[in-house]
Amino acid sequence: MQPTADFDPSGVTRSLLRRSRQGALATLMAGSGDPYCSLINVASHYDASPVLLISRLALHTKNILADNRVSLMLDERVAGDPLEGARIMVAGRAEEANGELTDILRRRYLNAHPSAEVFVDFKDFSFFRIVPSAAHLVAGFGRIIDLTPAQFLTELGDAEGLLEAEQGAVEHMNEDHREAMDLYATRLLGAESADWACTGCDPDGMDMQAGNLTLRLDFPERVTNGTELRKMLVRLAGEARAKE
Repeated sequence: MQPTADFDPSGVTRSLLRRSRQGALATLMAGSGDPYCSLINVASHYDASPVLLISRLALHTKNILADNRVSLMLDERVAGDPLEGARIMVAGRAEEANGELTDILRRRYLNAHPSAEVFVDFKDFSFFRIVPSAAHLVAGFGRIIDLTPAQFLTELGDAEGLLEAEQGAVEHMNEDHREAMDLYATRLLGAESADWACTGCDPDGMDMQAGNLTLRLDFPERVTNGTELRKMLVRLAGEARAKE
């Protein structure tokens, strides 16, 4: 079955990676190699690859340290029949972060999961990033497709300026521009008014969150530095205000 012509599998997959906050992590049992599945919290790296904060006391972490091949299922969590919503299975290897990458993953994860602040510094917890090798998307009848990482990850090679400015932009939007965040959510994305906060920016868009609800604001054009990001957010705020 071939996907329908109006279907954007890369966009759907990338959106799920950006918006998901929980998922089912499958690992291989150390010793036996039997499959093991657990529910975990997730965030995303700048390129959309999944980020985990997991304890060495957990069985899934012990499995990863013995064999880091994993798969992660994420879904839309739609009301009613969950099988009516889109879901993805991301396969890859879970790599423990160190050095500068740890700082990046820490910021991204805590923006998405602020409650993790109380245990993030426990000695048994570490950040891992799943480096994808493939994704399998199921988004309804005639919308099932396999994707390579190049089809759903965000290119970062030209975006060093944006990545350096990202955390400052997140904090600025949350401290000074909550009205604009609500306008993005309600007038551009059709969501209900809420205490929407920015949890991350990348070349392709901005992630937003209010409680357990998440949104993805895709940019009409790619941005690669802080100046372009500021201009884009001002432009989108203007477009939102112009809508009734």
